[in-house]
Formats: sequence, structure tokens, C-alpha cells
Amino acid sequence: MTLTNWAGNTAFRARDVHHPTSLDELQRLVSAGSRVRALGSGHSFNDVADTDGDLVVLDRMPDAVEIDSAAATVRVPARLTYARLAPQVHRAGFALANLASLPHISVAGSVATGTHGSGDAVPGLASAVSSLDLVTADGSVLTLSRGDADFPGAVVALGALGIVTSLTLDLVPAFEVRQYVREGLSVAALADFDQIMAGAYSVSLFTDWRDTRVWLKSTEEKSTEELTDAGWHGTTPADGPRHPLPAMSAENCTIQLGVPGPWYERLPHFRPDAEPSGAGNELQSELILPREHAVKALRELYAIGDRIRPVLQISEVRSIAPDDLWLSPFRDRDSVGIHFTWIRDVAAVLPVLELVEETLAPFAPRPHWGKLFTRRPACPDEFRSLVRRLDPEGKFANDFTRILLQE
Repeated sequence: MTLTNWAGNTAFRARDVHHPTSLDELQRLVSAGSRVRALGSGHSFNDVADTDGDLVVLDRMPDAVEIDSAAATVRVPARLTYARLAPQVHRAGFALANLASLPHISVAGSVATGTHGSGDAVPGLASAVSSLDLVTADGSVLTLSRGDADFPGAVVALGALGIVTSLTLDLVPAFEVRQYVREGLSVAALADFDQIMAGAYSVSLFTDWRDTRVWLKSTEEKSTEELTDAGWHGTTPADGPRHPLPAMSAENCTIQLGVPGPWYERLPHFRPDAEPSGAGNELQSELILPREHAVKALRELYAIGDRIRPVLQISEVRSIAPDDLWLSPFRDRDSVGIHFTWIRDVAAVLPVLELVEETLAPFAPRPHWGKLFTRRPACPDEFRSLVRRLDPEGKFANDFTRILLQE
């Protein structure tokens, strides 16, 4: 049976797929291989994890989670999903500062591709990494920690430096979150964009570039005056649970209507025990812009909404705080991510994606590394140098990284 990614739009070309059960076995595989890549949960929509050599899946490696309460950190096996990690962290009285829309994704894969949640004060998931272990080209284990010279290049690294086996993540005290959904946000209300995005700990706009809803995930109970009456930026409260796709049932979504719950049961949009979103029947793209361009860029997209909608399921707009990681889409700038969930028809989607990229080109966009894009992103020279030093023979290279690393 052909191995594919979650959406089925990428078929992996690996000659062999390996499931090592120990670090020693993984080291031997890497040392002996000529071309090696790691596969996480397969939620990327491009060929970032592909190879025509050996594909390594770490799902049979030891999966113990080690929480250091004194340091407020957790050491995590690379292939572990956030859905499995979060309850263990919560039981120890801790939380991760943010989570992505889906808890089903692996920690290492999410970090390596610059995945994020939403929140004006919260950076991407990779910013929580304080150290990581990776098996390098000669089969040895390299540990890099925050403060090491190479660390900012090794966190969001697209698998180009080696096979990550574990990561240590920063923790914060456990907290509760309440979700509120507001409907009917107008284009004119974009003038209040900063106030809207500051309306809760985590805020998302879901739109088809005609009708827009606001998802607010708050660490405090919102009063009637604040949210539950009509009038908040011209919106009205949802009268029941909502799915990000308006036509779909909300039964697979996390609990809304202001009901309090643990951070890991509210920050994602979808429950870990249910199929997320369109259950793979989709394609995705995301472009990340400097925060200061957000309002103008969004207005430009509303203006071409009639051309986007025929191949769009839904778009999501989120805010992300900056970090200092070399390949991070949020490096050194407050950012806004504009996400597109497309129908699963590559031929129909690509011309519209190209139109979106052209429309946003004046605003210095960066792509989400795990999603579809057609324009070659810039690559920092310091990252090229790091790849040449740690993988001089290109053992971890594939078509995706070769194109990126071209001078």
C-alpha cells in the first residue's frame, strides 16, 4: 500500500520505511543510509518530509514523558502528539503556552515546520523548545540548548539537520480557558483589527471573504457587557456551538459558549478523540505577514473574495508573537497568519493560490513550511552554513530542502 500524507495529496517515494524501536537502532539506520528523512504525523501538505531513500517513523520508540517541576520543563519524545502530551502535563499542574488548531499533530513535526496557534502575546510552538536531541549524519547524537550558537537554526529546521529524537519544552502553570464565538464581523470592522485580536488570550477570525466569525479563547469569564450582548465590534453572539466550516456540525469541536475547561481542551478547535476539520479532505496554505500590514492585506483579499470562494472551504486569521529562530515565519516580527483550507483539487486550487500569493506579495509574506506554496522563500545564509556543516554530504536533503538552500 502506498504511504501518503494526511490529505492524500502527497505519496511518499521512499524505497524503505523503518520503525526503529531504540535509539541505537535509529543511529545505525542513519549511519548506514545514504538518504534519510523522518516522518511525523503526516499533516504537512507538501513534500517537506519526502525522500526516495529511507523514511524513518519513530512511532515505536520509547515514549516516556519526563516532567521537571522545578525547572518547569517537559522532555518529550519526538513522535508524541500534543493530544497525548497535554493531559500528562496538565495532571502535573502545568500547561503549554499555546497549541495549534489540531492536537493530533506530532510535537517534532509541528516544531520543525513552524506551526503555531494564536495570540498577540504568544509565539509559535517552536518558541517553547529549550533543547533538542538529534541524530546527525554520522549516527551520533547532538544536543543543542537555548543559548548555544546553533540552537536558533536547529529548532525550525525542516528535517535538514538530522532526525530529532526528543525535545524539551517550557511549561507554564495550568490555566482554564473559555471559548466564545461572535458572528457577523464586517469588512468595515477591520479598522478595529488590533482591538479585536486583543480581545482574548487567543483569537481567530474564520472567513470565506464574505462572512466572518470571531473565535475568542479567554482565560477570564467575559461579562454580558463585554461579549454576550450584541454590539461587540458590530457582531452578535453565536446561539449555539459552531464549526469553523459553517455547514458542518460542531460535534467534533472543543466546547464553546463560555463553558470553562482546561487549556488543552479549549485552545485547539478540535477534540483529540474526534476527526478534525474535513478529516483530510482538503488542502491547506498559509502566508504569514508582518502585523503592520494586516488590515490592508485583509482588505485586498476581501476584494478578490469572489475568485477565492469557488475553491475555498474556509480561511483563518491569527496573530503570532515574534521569536528569534532562523527559519521561523515569525522571526523578528509580530505577525499575522492568513490560512486557507482549500478543496482537495490541486489543479483547481493552484491558480487561485498563485493569485493569493501575488496579492500578498507586497506585504513581505513568509509561508508556513508544512503547507502549499508556489513561490520560493528566502533562506538565511546562516542556515545554509549550518546545513553544510552538519550534513556535508546531503544525507537529509530532499527536493524541498534543495530548492530552499539554493544560493
